[in-house]
Amino acid sequence: MRLYHLHSLEDTDHGHVFHRLVDGAHITAGELLFLPPGQVAHADEPRHVHASEEIFVLLQGRAVVHFDDGDELMGPGDVMVVEPDENHHLESDAQDPPVLLYVHCGGSRPPGQEV
Repeated sequence: MRLYHLHSLEDTDHGHVFHRLVDGAHITAGELLFLPPGQVAHADEPRHVHASEEIFVLLQGRAVVHFDDGDELMGPGDVMVVEPDENHHLESDAQDPPVLLYVHCGGSRPPGQEV
């Protein structure tokens, strides 16, 4: 896991805003997520991992990300890169639930964006 803040990302005029943080020339998948208070994402899965890096951008609220070796708190503007095969579960703050963006990056554009 690597933690950054939006204001620390380098400006870019090409590619995507995370190009210096992760491999992959294109954002290939993602979603804006509104987690209800106290909800744990993927709570039904004992292990939740990905083959590639996953980026969380916390836009509002608070959350904690649980890893096998400890927890990491996130607040507005935090950018977290979860490493491949790193078990993680995101838990929404009960008083200040998060709105976050998660994305995955890869070598080719997603379907419908090919040029």
